[in-house]
Amino acid sequence: MNNTKILVIGACGQIGTELLVALRKRNGHDNVIATDIHYRENVSPEIAPYYKLDVLNTDALEALIVDLEITQIYHLAAVLSAKGESNPTLAWDLNMNSLLSVLDLSVKHKISKVFWPSSIAVFGPDSVKENCPQQGVTEPSTVYGISKAAGEQWCKYYFEKYGLDVRSLRYPGLISYTGAPGGGTTDYAVDIFHHAIKGESYTCFLNEQTALPMMFMQDAINATLQLMDAPYKGIKVRTAYNLSALSFTPEELEKEIKSLIPEFSVSYAPDFRQAIADSWPASIDDSAARRDWGWKPSYNLKAMVREMLENLWVLQAE
Repeated sequence: MNNTKILVIGACGQIGTELLVALRKRNGHDNVIATDIHYRENVSPEIAPYYKLDVLNTDALEALIVDLEITQIYHLAAVLSAKGESNPTLAWDLNMNSLLSVLDLSVKHKISKVFWPSSIAVFGPDSVKENCPQQGVTEPSTVYGISKAAGEQWCKYYFEKYGLDVRSLRYPGLISYTGAPGGGTTDYAVDIFHHAIKGESYTCFLNEQTALPMMFMQDAINATLQLMDAPYKGIKVRTAYNLSALSFTPEELEKEIKSLIPEFSVSYAPDFRQAIADSWPASIDDSAARRDWGWKPSYNLKAMVREMLENLWVLQAE
């Protein structure tokens, strides 16, 4: 009998929607409970079992953990980089205080494992730009990055002080056909596909030569599950593991899309997000993840572009 009961916080977000499906396939549908800030009538019936949850309401969060006999938590709720700059106080409050509540309650109720996503946003202008190392300089320039850098240290603290098994990944920009962009600096790499399949031109908010680490969502889901399945003693990094798959510029992505949609056109009008992107590495060294738990991505740029377009065409036809 499967006694695992998983609570996914922020299940309606870009990562949550796909991670939820993968977790339910592995653990049984009713053993993975979705939560988000949205009212039940505003989410798809397929997401049930679902509970509306303001993760900053500690009492409500604790009640769910107790009542549902939760054994693992995936805490995905966050305000992302670009959106966070428009309201730094809200971003800090949600990103930081919700994590502390999850960590405290996980210790109190003996949660066996916690997953919390970090980001390449922990790096900053003084970080190494090419093959940025696991132990590189983390001096972020956004409130999102600041909250992730601080959160990594809190995860390590709770592991060392309380023995809480918290695991984390520094996600690069994530590309998915199932969800809308969520307010991140790398969101151009999702939005561009939606314009392409509609026969529309696209105006990119980054310049054409801005190389950034990216990853197809299926690789991100696989990495998350692989990390959480890894033996306890194999996890050597208790802040967050660097994670890498792709690194490309908007111009390189445009060219790959045009190989399948020749009439597609892109113009470039960098905005405030350019400064954020310029502060991040162009590529990431994830050798620690490969060494400690066997990480290896499956998608290159060509395969990712083809998969995105094929699935978006199907969704558009429905």
